[in-house]
Amino acid sequence: MQGFAMQGFLKRDPAHSRALARVRDLAIEALRLSQEDTVSVVEVACGLPGCPPLETVIVFWTGGQRHHIKIFKPVAEVEAHDLPPWWLKPMYAVDEDFDGACC
Repeated sequence: MQGFAMQGFLKRDPAHSRALARVRDLAIEALRLSQEDTVSVVEVACGLPGCPPLETVIVFWTGGQRHHIKIFKPVAEVEAHDLPPWWLKPMYAVDEDFDGACC
């Protein structure tokens, strides 16, 4: 995401890019994803009342199904124990029209 300055993406330093890659690797391991699965990790700002100021969103596609996980922490603070166990993966499946605006 480095270099983007639109739709909430901000230019970040190399440490931020490393944190995104680290969380991506944690997600692949924790959720037992394959190298063929598409995994995206972003940090977004939330302006809604009651939301943390920064949250980490992990979106992945496996077997043609989209999954969406939101962690209410900045990406640099996400640890392995913040990710759900692999056997809960089906709980995070969403429809293609899911916009992720809430939880």
